[in-house]
Amino acid sequence: MDIKETVLGILNDLTGNDVSGAMDDNLFDSGLLDSMGSVQLLLQLQGDLGINVPVSEFERSEWDTPNKIIAKVESLA
Repeated sequence: MDIKETVLGILNDLTGNDVSGAMDDNLFDSGLLDSMGSVQLLLQLQGDLGINVPVSEFERSEWDTPNKIIAKVESLA
């Protein structure tokens, strides 16, 4: 499974929604992610992909759309 598929799977699990058709939609503005969801996302990424992002370094504006999350994970992989 590639990074994009993994991230979309995690987002699907966390939000209960298939976000693959809305790759540039803001997940926070739409109410699909909140601060607790962000922490769960980071923990799941660490578990599934070995991506370590300390919560203290989490910039919401860099992680607010599926496309941005995928790009950020790819840059850290």
